[in-house]
Amino acid sequence: MKNILLLATGGTIASTQGTEGLEPREAPPALMRILEELQDWYHITYRDILNLDSSNIQAEEWQLIAREIFKGLEAYDGIVVTHGTDTMGYTASMLTFMLQNLQKPVVLTGSQLPVENPLSDARSNLATALAAVEHNLYGVSVAFHHKIISGCRAVKVRTMGFDAFESVNSPDRGRVLANGLQLYHSLPPCYAGPTLLQDRICPAVFLLKLIPGTDPRIFESLQMLGYRGVVLEAFGAGGLHFVRRDLSAQIKRLVDNGIPVVVCSQCLYDGSDLSIYEVGRKVLATGAIQAGDMTTEAAVTKLMWALGQTNHLEEVRRIFSTNYAGEISEGMG
Repeated sequence: MKNILLLATGGTIASTQGTEGLEPREAPPALMRILEELQDWYHITYRDILNLDSSNIQAEEWQLIAREIFKGLEAYDGIVVTHGTDTMGYTASMLTFMLQNLQKPVVLTGSQLPVENPLSDARSNLATALAAVEHNLYGVSVAFHHKIISGCRAVKVRTMGFDAFESVNSPDRGRVLANGLQLYHSLPPCYAGPTLLQDRICPAVFLLKLIPGTDPRIFESLQMLGYRGVVLEAFGAGGLHFVRRDLSAQIKRLVDNGIPVVVCSQCLYDGSDLSIYEVGRKVLATGAIQAGDMTTEAAVTKLMWALGQTNHLEEVRRIFSTNYAGEISEGMG
């Protein structure tokens, strides 16, 4: 029987109706009843570490969650984190980078309806997360709607549907079918050395989604506000406009001042390739970094994490060219 630590952080799964809408609460009775039922198959230790709607989970909470996971790795076969769905993709991606060479399962899950609702998906999602631990699916994953997704590929794509998450530009790691949990995706690299907690991050990263006619002066403002990195969601395969409003000149100014600019695509699937079009090659010429087929969540958290490790632009480039846990496909960096 697997010995599993469950770290609760709040979210819809733990919410009840308050005076101003759904509010998370500690150890809701319905959740504790489900965990008691699941004790027939797993030895589960429950611990509340946060009690937040995931919209309030930020850099400080990421560090706390990572540290609590790291403390529990030696004593447990795996760790499940219950978390609100809205920012789960960001948390899962950040944990992927903070917990280097992770050799045990860490699985995030939650629900679209509170656990006390009779129609809630909480029980099935918890059971899927626990099954991932039982099958030693090491690394960071998201378990939702009978799917297990790599933590650095999980994106929330639905606000109301139970199938809220998809694995973007990478296969699911596994699915629960009538014949049990079936594993599909190969495991991330696991090296001989120990698991390392590298939780220094720099949250001074701005995500900018371009629209036709974006004013180039926005980049001057970001530098004046003290941002140390920018993730730019460009058009299509990585284009941006330079006629009348030349964005490339301002991006180059940021890069020349040591501020990394990472370019990804606004399109959910396939990723960026700045070498295809003139509008993309002008971006490459600025010294911007290609995100390839990384999700926006992975690009943002990887840049925050990279800037927590180094102040040097070339080292940030090296980090972005390194595939730590399958966040970028081979040949896309």
